[in-house]
Amino acid sequence: MQKLMKTALLLLLSGLLFGCQPTAKEYHTTLLSFGTLIDITFWGVEKDKADSVIKKVEKDLQYMHYAWHAWQPGPMGRINTLLETTASFSANPSVLAPIIKARELAISSDHLFNPAISKLIKLWGFHSDELPKGPPPAATKIKKLLAQNPRMDDITIKNVSIKSRNPHVKLDLGGVAKGYGIEQIINLLINHGIRNAIVNAGGDLKAIGRHGQRPWRVGVRDPDNKQGVLATLEVKEGESVFTSGDYERFYQFEGQRYHHIIDPRTGYPAQGTRSVTLLHANATTADAAATALFVAGPKDWQRIAKQMGITAVMLVDDKGNIYITPEMKTRVSFITPPDKLHVAIVD
Repeated sequence: MQKLMKTALLLLLSGLLFGCQPTAKEYHTTLLSFGTLIDITFWGVEKDKADSVIKKVEKDLQYMHYAWHAWQPGPMGRINTLLETTASFSANPSVLAPIIKARELAISSDHLFNPAISKLIKLWGFHSDELPKGPPPAATKIKKLLAQNPRMDDITIKNVSIKSRNPHVKLDLGGVAKGYGIEQIINLLINHGIRNAIVNAGGDLKAIGRHGQRPWRVGVRDPDNKQGVLATLEVKEGESVFTSGDYERFYQFEGQRYHHIIDPRTGYPAQGTRSVTLLHANATTADAAATALFVAGPKDWQRIAKQMGITAVMLVDDKGNIYITPEMKTRVSFITPPDKLHVAIVD
C-alpha cells in the first residue's frame, strides 16, 4: 500500500507539472498490476475504441502478473520447483520468452542484474508487496546463499525445454517484468491502431507518438525528495525511460536503512548509488540495465552501460554527485542547476 501511495503521488505530481490534465483529445486510465499503478494515456483516440483496447490491455496484464509471479501458484512457480531437479522439462512459452531475454541481459551485465537470486531476495523479505520490518538477515545465511552462486547462465533453454545445472537457481523476474510487460502492451496498442500513447508503470515508461503538438514529457524523481522532481525529460518516439532508486522499497532497522536492490556479489543492498535513470528503445533492456548500473555503482557503471548498449544515463551517487552522459545531458532540464554535475562518456 505504501508503494502504491508513493506511485500515485508521483503520477499526480507529473500531471500537475507537465500539463497532463485530461482534455477532449486525451484519454487516461490507471490499472493495477505487477504491484504498482500503471498509468496509460492515449492522444487522439475515440473513447469507445480506447475503452475496448484498454480491456484487452487489462486482460493481458492480469495474465502476465499471474504467469510470471515467482511466489504464487502458476507457470513461474512450477518452473522454479522443477529447476531444483536439474532435469529438463517443458515450460510455458509465455514464461520462457521473458526468461530468455532475462538470461541474455544478465550475461551482458556481468550478472549484476541477476534474476536467479530469488532465494536471496526472499531472505531479505523483499519478495512481498508488504515491506519487511527487519532485522536484516544473519550474515551466515547470506554467505550460504552466495556460496551457491545461482546465475542465469546455469540455465539451458532449447525450444520449449528448460533446465538448470544448479539446483539453487530460483527465478524472480521482478527486474524485467515491468519492462517486458510495457513492451508487450505497447506492441498491443500499435497492433490496434494506437499511434500516440504513453504507458507508465510506477515511473518506468515507454512512449509512442506525441502528446498533440509536443513530445511526451515526464519528470525524473529527486532521490533526496527535496523538491520532488530533479529534472524533466522529453520522450521521443518509441523510447523507454527507466529509473532504479534506493527510495523505491526500503526499511529502517536500528537506524540503518536497507533498500531492495541487492548486489549479487555481496548479498547486501548495493552501495554508492542513489538512483539511475536511462533511455533505451527496448523497455525490457532498460529495466534490467537500470538495476545493473545501480549495482555497478559510480566506479563501474560506464563499463556495464557499454556492454548493455546504453548511451543515455544519469546516475546520482550517495554523495550528491550527478554523472551524466552527453546524450542524456542534451535531453534533461534540471529544475535547479546541480552543484555537482559530471559529464561521463560511455565508449
